[in-house]
Amino acid sequence: MDDTTRAWLRIKQLGLRSRKWMQQLTYRSLDKVLADPEHKLLSYGFKAQDIAELNSIPHDLIEQQIVWQQSNPAHHIIHWQHPAYPEQLKQIASAPFVLYAIGDIELLKQPQVALVGSRNASHYGAENAFCFARDIASKGLVVTSGFASGIDGQAHKGALAANGKTIAVFGTGVDVIYPARHKALYQQIAQTGLILSEFEPGTQPRPKHFPRRNRLISGLSLGVLVVEAAPKSGSLITAKYALEQGREVYAIPGSIHDPRTLGCHQIIQQGAKLVTQTADILNELSVWHWLSEPAEIAENSEKMQKSHKENFTSNELLVNLDYEVTSIDELVARTQQSIEVVLSQLLDLELQGLIAATSGGYIRLRRE
Repeated sequence: MDDTTRAWLRIKQLGLRSRKWMQQLTYRSLDKVLADPEHKLLSYGFKAQDIAELNSIPHDLIEQQIVWQQSNPAHHIIHWQHPAYPEQLKQIASAPFVLYAIGDIELLKQPQVALVGSRNASHYGAENAFCFARDIASKGLVVTSGFASGIDGQAHKGALAANGKTIAVFGTGVDVIYPARHKALYQQIAQTGLILSEFEPGTQPRPKHFPRRNRLISGLSLGVLVVEAAPKSGSLITAKYALEQGREVYAIPGSIHDPRTLGCHQIIQQGAKLVTQTADILNELSVWHWLSEPAEIAENSEKMQKSHKENFTSNELLVNLDYEVTSIDELVARTQQSIEVVLSQLLDLELQGLIAATSGGYIRLRRE
């Protein structure tokens, strides 16, 4: 296996020029092709320059990656002919020949839904990302995202909160925690999920890496949910890749006054499916036959929904609180209660996780 891995790592160093070697892999593994003598390689149509370029790849560069793989049972190098390489990803243009992973590579064989969105997420967007991811993961789907601040981080956390599975696709090496504030999240995903990258271990963040990462997020998934996005954002790049790859694209609508949701409205106008609940996605993908919802999860979900419904319909203050920022003065005027009573009730609702304090007032976090 290591010989085959070494062969693919050599080919990977050639970049786009490696495509010529792929033509020889119909019946043979790559290490067997590369072991052929030069005269045979020339007879396959390769030029002497191709062979010289391949032979010039530093041996140490390859061995460093092999050592990384062998240093920990959770470290994996997944090449094109590896049994764990996802068939879903092979369908896209310019799929990487080699992937690096830490964690459970069996997740690559399971159906995935990607959640992406703004790094500068609103309370509304962060809550939606967490709740949608939690619900999707509780149904047995893998939640895939890009590990960035904001929506991506909330998506991973939501999946973990449901004891579900999540894949974090990096724009760095899998051993480089970026952003650094996600160290605890990184450790959780490495233990129970999967960290994935096409970049060698040790690769530091660079702006050009993240659009490349985005094509993998969409390529791995059956569909992409854009939770919150500005008109020009990496999330819309992911949505664009998804459309090119024949994947489904979904978007959650938001306030027409919030620039962080205008990208979602833009792709809805262009044909993305507007979603307001997880069932919108699951029905569209027709994935129910893949899913399992344990009785305990279903029971807890029903209790939670009942509790939330009671809070929404019985609490006068909550009924008068908008999903956009509502000031305390407005709440006093709407409820005709004293400011002391309003502040006390706001504190109770905030402790229940139903509202959040933000600049200028409060917002609701959960829907009925």
